[in-house]
Amino acid sequence: MTDKQSVVIIGGGPAGLTAAWELIKDGGADKYDVTVLEGTREFGGISRTVKHNGNRMDIGGHRFFSKDDRIMDWWKDVLPLQGAPSYDDKKLGREHDMEPGGPDPEVEDKVMLKRHRVSRIYWNRHFFDYPISLSPNTLKAMGVKLTLVAGFSYLKSMIHKLPETNLENFYINRFGRKLYSMFFEGYTEKLWGRHPSQISADWGSQRVKGLSILGVLKNAFQKLLPKKRSNAEVETSLIEEFWYPKYGPGQLWETVEHNCEAAGVKVVTDATVVEVRQVAGHISSVITEDSEGNRKEIHADQFISSMPVKDLVDAIDAGEQAVQGKPAPADMVHIAEGLPYRDFVTVGLLVKHLRLKNTTDIPTLGNPPIVPDCWIYVQDPGYKVGRLQIFNNWSPYLVKDVDNTVWIGLEYFCEEGDSFWNMSDEEATKFAISELTRMRVISGPADVLDSHRERVKKAYPAYFDTYEHMDELIEYLDGFGNLYCVGRNGQHRYNNMDHSMATAIEAVSNIKSGKTSKKNVWSVNTDKSYHEQK
Repeated sequence: MTDKQSVVIIGGGPAGLTAAWELIKDGGADKYDVTVLEGTREFGGISRTVKHNGNRMDIGGHRFFSKDDRIMDWWKDVLPLQGAPSYDDKKLGREHDMEPGGPDPEVEDKVMLKRHRVSRIYWNRHFFDYPISLSPNTLKAMGVKLTLVAGFSYLKSMIHKLPETNLENFYINRFGRKLYSMFFEGYTEKLWGRHPSQISADWGSQRVKGLSILGVLKNAFQKLLPKKRSNAEVETSLIEEFWYPKYGPGQLWETVEHNCEAAGVKVVTDATVVEVRQVAGHISSVITEDSEGNRKEIHADQFISSMPVKDLVDAIDAGEQAVQGKPAPADMVHIAEGLPYRDFVTVGLLVKHLRLKNTTDIPTLGNPPIVPDCWIYVQDPGYKVGRLQIFNNWSPYLVKDVDNTVWIGLEYFCEEGDSFWNMSDEEATKFAISELTRMRVISGPADVLDSHRERVKKAYPAYFDTYEHMDELIEYLDGFGNLYCVGRNGQHRYNNMDHSMATAIEAVSNIKSGKTSKKNVWSVNTDKSYHEQK
């Protein structure tokens, strides 16, 4: 009998559960003793699905799309692609390529749907393309004068490039100062609570990648050509089809967790890591605490952490009994404690119908038919809400009565403990209803049938304050050898779900091969443009 290597994974979100499955699949239980520690009683992190009175809410909205074939195949292995039309596509005659022999979503639950992506900007009570483009619709909504000003401003930005020392200059270089001031400046401040001039350009290079007006126009032109492009050739922000689990992203992660346990992974919920102990420069064990204050020490050979870096560093030899190790150095603690986050509140409103009219040529459910958008970006600074989700359009199975009601999520960016965060459910719901009414999305409070409010801590790692010293923190954490930081919060990086998963796959690869450099784990999603080749 061979000795198994023990691995403790902190966090049951996409990164943590991906790591667990990568270790345990294909007979991995013979080589690895894997334990997942999850602080809550749910799986998926911010990729979970919240259930409320028969309706389901996707926290943050998650398109299942990646340039990385490993990830697409991974998802497809967990939930197979649909082989027959979904309820709304069947009823409306909308077409997708079906997977031969794939499950019928009208009959089976474990199925991945193919969905059309429609996202638009709502500004000054007009809809604009998202990302912003110089389409006939945009020109009509902006008017001739504003269009000319924006056009000349863009031309100037092509000739006179600003140094990309901050996010403001990053956007101006790609869209011109006028469009930046209209569509990016206020929205960015709404999202981050800071002016774009105070935010690192790294955020733009990770999230917007190679996107620019030229990219948008190129994409629009290529749509007119008969040649079918692969997703690998399209900027991430421009994709038009994505996959989506029948019951939202939480369904996928709940399935992964179930598969992990069935294959031999030990999963412990209500287990918050409060101490990380070290011996001779290696992590030796972690101390967990449940909601009743009970503590437990768990030893392991390897540790994979997706907990927030701030909390991880704070937990290193934090206990009075940790005599063998030593707390993190003061300068590392200073960097970690200064890493900022934006927190997030989403208010779900179930309404009878929308006041917004579907003026597109895309057929939708509802009487009258609803707008086809998955997301509506509210880049108008006159409203606190940042984004609207229309859950009916993500999957018809998220909504209990998809033909006669509309289930909307209003996303608000805030700080934990601020006045908006501290509102009661009733106050937050009343505020959301008033904004939707003022925006003319609904007619008024009488349209609202039900509501639900969710608060999410540390949803968005932010790129300011001590973030500029992140490299020093990485060097310190990598020095432990048997500690791998993965995922959005584990790396303090605004990763998409596929990137978070890729960090976990790289970490597991290192554990299996004995590779000591963690450069591959940290370099996921650091390329300045998103042009992986398929």
